[in-house]
Amino acid sequence: MHNHSTNHIEQRVAIAFNGQSLIFDQIYSDDIVINYKRSRVREHLLKYLKAESKILELNAGTGEDAIFLAKLGHSVHATDISSGMLEKLEEKVLSHRLADSVTSELCSYTQLDNLKNKGPFDCIFSNFAGLNCTGDLDVVLSSFGNLLNPGGIVVLVILPAFCMWESLLLFKGKFKTATRRLFSAGGRRANIDGASFTCWYYSPDYVVRNLKGKFETTEIEGLCTFVPPSYIEKFPVKHPKLYSFLCRVENRLKTKWPWRNIGDYYIISLRRK
Repeated sequence: MHNHSTNHIEQRVAIAFNGQSLIFDQIYSDDIVINYKRSRVREHLLKYLKAESKILELNAGTGEDAIFLAKLGHSVHATDISSGMLEKLEEKVLSHRLADSVTSELCSYTQLDNLKNKGPFDCIFSNFAGLNCTGDLDVVLSSFGNLLNPGGIVVLVILPAFCMWESLLLFKGKFKTATRRLFSAGGRRANIDGASFTCWYYSPDYVVRNLKGKFETTEIEGLCTFVPPSYIEKFPVKHPKLYSFLCRVENRLKTKWPWRNIGDYYIISLRRK
């Protein structure tokens, strides 16, 4: 299934993120909502990691999570399709003196059969919707079983096909943004600094269905269901009281239906039987 068109799509993704790699950390490191999202994902992940886990990270980017996990005593094999992102990751690994704990490999997650380091791993982790950059998520998911130890955990952060905050943008007349996920069966064009690539959206049910039989779902939680997405700029600064109220509401309802399914993202974890 990994055909010519898939290769072309992945090349576009790699080009887009190579360009971003130089400025990625500067743009995002101080953003309040991005830091909120990162801490929520880590909190979820750490609940399921045993001590000194071997982790396979997909779309590892510039290595923020890999460094964080290595400092906690885990070992991480970080993969990405962008050589620029992995260069940044490798610089960080050296500067933090974590070469014994973090290894990296340029590899598409649609071609995990070609991984040089096949584990087996205790955990497969993918943060911040990297998996939405493929129309072949079923191919990615089907390769997980062979890479994981029995009882191993998968933690994925994915953009669903409906986001409550985005739908509210209809009232601001932003029709295109408000409906971009709803009419996206064939993928929607996304753009980073002038480089375009395609983005697909997947429901939690899609992930569960594709991993049925070998995996059982441990938890699904909505991320930025009530807390506004980071592209609604400066919201926490302009409305600090409302922002902290929305954080509390989200914390209370994050695992409840339908809220867990209609955030900007969802975090899903599944355990290999």
